Amino acid sequence: MAPYLVVAAVAVLVTAAASYAVLRLSRRYRLAPEVRERDVHRTPTPRLGGIAMFIGILASFAVAGAQPEFSGLFTRGPEMWALLGACALIAAVGILDDLLDLDWMVKLAAQLAAAGLLAWNGVQIVSLPFGDTLVVGSPAANFVITVFLITLVMNAVNFVDGLDGLVAGVAIIANSLFFIYTRLLNEQSGRVDSVVFASFIGIVVVGICVGFLPFNWHRARMFMGDTGALLVGLLMATSTVSVTGQINPAALDQKLVLASYIPIILPIAVLALPLADFSLAVVRRLKAGKSPFTADRQHLHHRLLDMGHSPLQAVFIFYLGTAVLSVAVLLVFTLQSWVLPVVVLVVGGIACVLLLLFPAVRVRARFAQRDLIALPGRGTPVDAPSTERTAGTEPDERIPE
Repeated sequence: MAPYLVVAAVAVLVTAAASYAVLRLSRRYRLAPEVRERDVHRTPTPRLGGIAMFIGILASFAVAGAQPEFSGLFTRGPEMWALLGACALIAAVGILDDLLDLDWMVKLAAQLAAAGLLAWNGVQIVSLPFGDTLVVGSPAANFVITVFLITLVMNAVNFVDGLDGLVAGVAIIANSLFFIYTRLLNEQSGRVDSVVFASFIGIVVVGICVGFLPFNWHRARMFMGDTGALLVGLLMATSTVSVTGQINPAALDQKLVLASYIPIILPIAVLALPLADFSLAVVRRLKAGKSPFTADRQHLHHRLLDMGHSPLQAVFIFYLGTAVLSVAVLLVFTLQSWVLPVVVLVVGGIACVLLLLFPAVRVRARFAQRDLIALPGRGTPVDAPSTERTAGTEPDERIPE
């Protein structure tokens, strides 16, 4: 465990230091883009946080290469180098997009190229576990499926990046649980390079997101931009593909048959909300006769805001939903029992629904109507100017697309 903690610590510290430097340079050279018509925030805010996250990734790879736990990953195959190259490609195109607003076709081409680089170098779904058997497809089919899934996850994570701290927090929760799962899987099946690879990626994602979150928390001083969101999506997709497509379910404890499906179910669980948002957005835009990559203000987090939730409440709903799904599925694997996972899923689901249906602002207003609480600022003239936002105040949220 110590090598992973070292990698995580380096990722946190380097990303935090790089974020501070990038923020200072962005403000000094006025690299914050103008607020667009579709944006929600009101003041120009730097969105180059992805640069700092990429620097954190590079530092993590450098430290990992010097540790025996990970050194074999650099010498036994090209996967680590392919991932580093894919991250560099995504970072380069992402930075240009965050500065110049590239056409969506250019970004998609870069995503396909990065996913293709990984799949070509062995990071691909070579089989799917069903029960105690493996379903193996043709090399061409495996390549296409892998490229599609990695690109899908990258865009799903990017689409959901619309509120302060949303992607970073969801990634921390999801990847922390996925890291625990891969370490348990490693103990049960013995050391498997693909599982160690996935564990390494998971802890790197946690580290860079923890390091960046203080700069992105409400109200954000800086956004991660497409660079950061696509990098997080790329890393999450790579780690899940590495486990799902290359682990042999026959090596797992078969006391509970469902345990052999966890490599498929858990990645879906940790990515459930981003994938749902992405799917709804694509369907919505295609029905309207638009490109699926056309930006709009109808994502799940925007609908939560329209329901009366504050940006922080909307973010916590995503956090809670991700945690409930991930913990429930992980408990199935660790306990090999249905009872506690179902309890977590039901109780957590009820909590999510209650939080969703009763925005705090409406609850406070209802209590105030019954004189149970006093609303701050009650009695202030309606036409009085708000002092909550002043020049230079950072935004509540944004639409990154």
